[in-house]
Amino acid sequence: MSKILFVLTGADHWTLADGTKHPTGFWAEEAAAPYEAFTAAGHEVVVATPGGVVPTVDRGSLAPEANGGPEGAAKVAATLDAFAQLRTPIRLEDADLAEYDAVFYPGGHGPMEDLAVNADSGRLLTAALGSGKPLAVVCHGPAALLAAVDEDGANAFAGYRVAAFTDAEETQAGLADRAKWLLETRLREAGVDVQAGEPWAPHVVVDRNLITGQNPASSAPLAAEVLKRLS
Repeated sequence: MSKILFVLTGADHWTLADGTKHPTGFWAEEAAAPYEAFTAAGHEVVVATPGGVVPTVDRGSLAPEANGGPEGAAKVAATLDAFAQLRTPIRLEDADLAEYDAVFYPGGHGPMEDLAVNADSGRLLTAALGSGKPLAVVCHGPAALLAAVDEDGANAFAGYRVAAFTDAEETQAGLADRAKWLLETRLREAGVDVQAGEPWAPHVVVDRNLITGQNPASSAPLAAEVLKRLS
């Protein structure tokens, strides 16, 4: 059995360009599908958030239209209800990489607010990348990669091939023109090689021990790739 660290956003909003606080948090499917896959395979999951705050689920991610209909929404909600660790997170600041066999970052717009500028998360990501352990990040989760910088401001993930929520998807979702910055653009500016797939279709990119997914639909295939590495 392996022990997997889930690093979730502690934010419950995303501040837009005009100062509006857009309600958000983590995206339900992006936590639920990997949690279900990992625990079904017998692995242990530990949740960490900045300050150890109980993470907020983006209410929009629980809607039927975000889950392929009422049945899918009910399944995701039930999985989150069973995901007891969400209610008892450890402090991200106290997480010791040596205790874990893999690290996973789900998305939602929340990471754009806090993990993108969280130095503790940045250090953990840099260490995880260098450890060779599976490091999996999905959708808006790659916003956290922006905080993985050295003293000179160089990004630890520069030159790595990565999938992340694209500017095209943000535009289609209706928030691009209200955002302070866009994830794909900012990652490219940091030297990260973003490999954009078709909007909303599953798309997973593997580069060494880094496993990334583009969007919510990529969560399950990303989890499957992690399981292959842990087997």
